[in-house]
Amino acid sequence: MSDAFQDFDNRLRRIQKSRVKLANGYVSVVGDDGLIVVKPRRTRRSFSLRVLTFVIVGFLGFKIMILAVLGLPVYQDRVASLQKGSTVEKAGAWLMQADPLSVTLADKLRRYLP
Repeated sequence: MSDAFQDFDNRLRRIQKSRVKLANGYVSVVGDDGLIVVKPRRTRRSFSLRVLTFVIVGFLGFKIMILAVLGLPVYQDRVASLQKGSTVEKAGAWLMQADPLSVTLADKLRRYLP
């Protein structure tokens, strides 16, 4: 009799796990055999690598555009003035400092500017 109770208890646990998963949303799918199967909806990550990539590329593009328009000497003067400011301005100056990749791409971009 205890084996029957053990099986029943295990089945109740499986059903409860399934109900908890389905509580966040579900999708009905027709299987290959024609049965309608309810599956839990996949949760998405709140942090996406695609978004992070777009932010980094956008920031670098912004930095390259400013460097191309202002020129290296003026750009470095403005970054130096940022370094004299508050902690936030110092962090911005560190992020905006001219690196070799940005300088090279800005030089190439400057050829196409009027």
